Amino acid sequence: MSTSSPKADSDLADPPSAKPGVVRATFRAFHYPNFRLMWAGAFTSTTGAIVQEVAQKLLIYKLTKSALMLGLTAFLQGAPIIVFSLLGGVVADRMDRRKLLLASQYTQMMPALVLAVLIWLDLISIWHIMAAALVTGSAQAFGGPAYQALIPSLVEKEDLPNAIALISIQFNLARVVGAVVGGFASKTLGYAVCFFLNGVSFLAVIVSLFLLQVRFVPQKTEAHVLHSLKEGLVFVYRHHAMVALVLLATVAAFLAVPLETLLPVFAIETYHLGDFGYGVMAAVFGAGAVGGALFVAWLGNTPYRGRTSLFMLAGLAVSIVVFALSTNLVSGCLFLFLAGWALLAVFALLNSLVQLLAPEEMRGRILSVYHTAFRGAMPLGNLAAGSLANKFGAPLVIAANGVILFFIALVYLIRDKQVTRL
Repeated sequence: MSTSSPKADSDLADPPSAKPGVVRATFRAFHYPNFRLMWAGAFTSTTGAIVQEVAQKLLIYKLTKSALMLGLTAFLQGAPIIVFSLLGGVVADRMDRRKLLLASQYTQMMPALVLAVLIWLDLISIWHIMAAALVTGSAQAFGGPAYQALIPSLVEKEDLPNAIALISIQFNLARVVGAVVGGFASKTLGYAVCFFLNGVSFLAVIVSLFLLQVRFVPQKTEAHVLHSLKEGLVFVYRHHAMVALVLLATVAAFLAVPLETLLPVFAIETYHLGDFGYGVMAAVFGAGAVGGALFVAWLGNTPYRGRTSLFMLAGLAVSIVVFALSTNLVSGCLFLFLAGWALLAVFALLNSLVQLLAPEEMRGRILSVYHTAFRGAMPLGNLAAGSLANKFGAPLVIAANGVILFFIALVYLIRDKQVTRL
């Protein structure tokens, strides 16, 4: 339960026009002041995270010359999500979600600053980066469900799909900006500056959380943590559509996300680009994701979003295959852009459908199930793809992932009517 309901927040929003145009309809969640505040803080922090991510991937590859180490580091950051996210969902339903998010931000800030100092002193090793990834992932395992569960408190229910799409735009617009800045800063200022910028950027989201007016006051419960966790799992298990949405997000994360993780291999080995060139390719992928998020924001609360997500999943698969097999930079970037578009559209659509199906009192636990499956599949997929890429090459592995993903989308389109009717 929230002491400041979405309705109360909407009273502070800008008055809606009688006939909203395309732009106003696409960005209607920005009418809510609390949502604008949260979006701005998250955008700044995410930009810093992407600046570090670009530098970190380049640093790892230069230290090790190994696709496996890229995948392994990504696995270590994602592995705690598999272990702790379900518990994080229970905690998100039992305490002030803002306080949980603040603790998560402080914890993620420290490894970034420590790594910046180690790089500056020329003491960095791959093991430092891996240890920091493990700490960061552990903080995200608790912060992720709390962040997702907080979003519905910021807007009216009918604007929730739009808000989720705009959150996705925030992340991917930050990815575009962060990729370009990260590539440029890595080349001109050095990796230490990139890590330092990320550490400082956490202050933006910390300040926005302190200023946020919406508070979640959990209902008092004497139920054991394991009992609360079981309730969330049982709810998901008994709803076929929810199970299907979680499985689709898991499959997409496992098979599609390695494209982004192994992008430095394509940039350096296939296209013979340097640090800035890789940053530009990462920005192209992020720009496509922004386009996909804008598309979902424009769709809003339209019917048959489940079917739309499956068509986008099939398009994602095709884009991945063509990109992986391309040796021409122009066509490669075109299909990289389309892959970013489709990937974000799929995740935003699936996320919004899960949010709408989840009751408020169990939202944290249900989203933790989704978060565990979705985010947990990423490190497993990265580790598998990185290992196989070392043996068979990144293009072949990523193309094979795309083929498998296409047939999965086709099966759901043909056979699962509950999803296509959502």
